[in-house]
Amino acid sequence: MKVWSILTGLLIAVAGHISLAQSSEPQRQNEGAADRSPVQWASRVIGVSSEKKGDASGEQFKASQALGRPSKLPQMGESPTAWAPQTPDGTAEEWIQVAFEKAIPIQQVVIGENVNPGAVVRVSIIDSKGKEHPVYKIVNTLPRTDPFLRVMLKDSAVTGNQVKVVINGAVLRGPNQIDAIGISEDLKPVSAGINVSKDTPKEIVKENLGKTVNSPGQEVAPVIAPDGRTLYFTRNFNKANIGSADRQDVWYSTIEPGSGSASPTWGEAVNIGAPINNAGDNAISSMAPDGRTAYLINIYRPDGGLSFGISRSVRTRTGWSQPVECRIANNYNLHEKNQLEFCVSPDGRTIILAVQRKDTRGNRDLYVAQQQADKTWSEPVSLGPVINTADFESSPFLAADSRTLYFTSGGHPGYGNGDIFVTRRLDDSWTNWSEPENLGSAINTPEWDGYFTIPASGDFAYLSSRSGSVGEDDIFRLKLYPAIKPDPVAIVSGQVLDAQSKKPVASEVVSGLIDENKEFAKADYDPETGEYKIILPTQKIYSLKATKEGYYPTTETIDLSKDKRFRDIKRNLYLVKIEAGQKITLREVLFEQSKFNMLPGSDVELDRMADMMTKHPSMEVLIEGHTDNQGDWAPNMKLSEDRVRVVKEYLMGKGIDASRIQTKAWGPSKPIASNETEEKRKLNRRVEFTIVKL
Repeated sequence: MKVWSILTGLLIAVAGHISLAQSSEPQRQNEGAADRSPVQWASRVIGVSSEKKGDASGEQFKASQALGRPSKLPQMGESPTAWAPQTPDGTAEEWIQVAFEKAIPIQQVVIGENVNPGAVVRVSIIDSKGKEHPVYKIVNTLPRTDPFLRVMLKDSAVTGNQVKVVINGAVLRGPNQIDAIGISEDLKPVSAGINVSKDTPKEIVKENLGKTVNSPGQEVAPVIAPDGRTLYFTRNFNKANIGSADRQDVWYSTIEPGSGSASPTWGEAVNIGAPINNAGDNAISSMAPDGRTAYLINIYRPDGGLSFGISRSVRTRTGWSQPVECRIANNYNLHEKNQLEFCVSPDGRTIILAVQRKDTRGNRDLYVAQQQADKTWSEPVSLGPVINTADFESSPFLAADSRTLYFTSGGHPGYGNGDIFVTRRLDDSWTNWSEPENLGSAINTPEWDGYFTIPASGDFAYLSSRSGSVGEDDIFRLKLYPAIKPDPVAIVSGQVLDAQSKKPVASEVVSGLIDENKEFAKADYDPETGEYKIILPTQKIYSLKATKEGYYPTTETIDLSKDKRFRDIKRNLYLVKIEAGQKITLREVLFEQSKFNMLPGSDVELDRMADMMTKHPSMEVLIEGHTDNQGDWAPNMKLSEDRVRVVKEYLMGKGIDASRIQTKAWGPSKPIASNETEEKRKLNRRVEFTIVKL
């Protein structure tokens, strides 16, 4: 970086020796690397001469937009995320005064001008007693190439925590804006860059999906099914669209059989047809883990028209169902500019919306709505100022881990008209997020980039871009690098079957965290086939429970505690009818090693058994205890006797008469698996019950 004093114009020293450091070009790099000295950015507005008017309910161009680190720079140009005086080219001077968190001996004041840098004519520091210390004054200024004005107080630092900046709109023709104001105790020139992960590769190959997917028209808004084998997208300017060529339709393409995920061959795109496509603009915005539940832009009215909102359609054997509205509370609280993009969380309980409402900071903000008990949705709540800016936030995509969020924004430092960012949820709330990271110049272009979508495997991402397209916007694929990958998950799928007939059983399937003893997610379930599918983050242990009236609930343990990569797990669940003669293993009734003390969580299973016996007052059961073959025979027999006794006593404590409960201890005599490994021995350490009488 070159550093020199300004030689053009007239610089008047007013507080010791003052010089300005100027860079030959804006720095476009990682923010942490670009802030080369400790800097405090302004945190509070003390006063301002005037503000340009944006939306009545928003924060565009207000003095508050000069607070914090730069929102537009190092990219130049007008932005609602920077302060602008009410009138450009004004003859009167305009000013803004800001405060900082703490007073310091200031040796450098840095002011970021994202439009027409060079309009600042005076800078003052205000000390703790309110005394104003002029540190910079200039007349007959000329434009700067560096947007950052740095006032260096080499000989006489001033201790203070307020700065006043005066600009003259008549000095440089056109609008004037200030993006940020900072102070530092260091003389190393302060700058700011784009917040890109330090591990971002310099080169990333964006692979155009080719002519089977992309056309001379426009392909946008890709949504990849969680299994990664079906791609839904919106196509415009195509004669095969149902409404007209200039209306958007939903199309889809599937990976050809035998085609690997690393280098797939995408089949010829197909129009999804009615009822999802009609004469209006149609788009799928999110897809449930089962790949058969689609969430759509717009409400489908009975008269065939569309109105603002969200709908849901389910694919059955006969095709897609008529889309039904997802009702969102107080959705009337919208700005008159009704634009909407959204995504639905993998568990189907949360919607993240990009929409402009009356409390929006800018053009569009990201909000969250939660599903209620009656299947409607709560009023949207802002994701907060870490994500939302006075410019637009759009095209959200929540990864399969329900924690990693990708979105497009014009309000964070970037490379183009809208860049893709990634942020991560820091707790169980939906309002606490990490600082968004730009995905880098290899992904983001000078144009608008967005609609990032990732399958559950987390290996590749799909997105829309105009750069390198065969027509207008095209759909591309790129390999994800570790810094921006979501956390690994597992897709767990299978069928729920009758244990005797092996026929599908229409049931509810839910997962729970073993150590927290609470429901984690409800599986997407197909009543026609008995198939279920659920996405679970790895490195935890889950229970998977299927329930159906007339059957005893069955529970399987899904141990993902040691998995750090994507897994695709097939697991059928078998339900046993509640009828005489049926034998059921109490999988969740566990004991300490070589003891008869039940482990935490065993009471859930036994409460379930007690409820069943309460509902069937004439039911009698035989409880049988088993051990593995480790150790001597007699102690194992005694151990199994003690364990079934404890189970019986627990049921009696729940009001079940002792006469209805028989017990039998078998020790190691009836294994259901070999005892060669610990995993096999676990299967043999079990408690079972048989319905003797119903």
